[in-house]
Amino acid sequence: MDQTERLLQELERLNRELAVLNRHRFVRLQNSVPRLIFFRFVSGLALGLGTVLGGSILLSLIVLLLGSIDFIPVIGEWAARIAEEMNAAR
Repeated sequence: MDQTERLLQELERLNRELAVLNRHRFVRLQNSVPRLIFFRFVSGLALGLGTVLGGSILLSLIVLLLGSIDFIPVIGEWAARIAEEMNAAR
């Protein structure tokens, strides 16, 4: 009987833990299809925006650094031409 009581207590604790996990935000999100679709859509928008902004900043820094290189004539002229094209596009 002692072992049976311990097993019942363990099962009761497992049931309580399972109830806590089912109330968790992540599980509730996964259980609702509209919420899951909305969450995936918003995370996709954030990923796309972050990628575009990060790429733009990185590219502008590279062009800025290349434009300041005057001691290497070929790269300096090429970077200056890129900077002129970018300014003309604005």
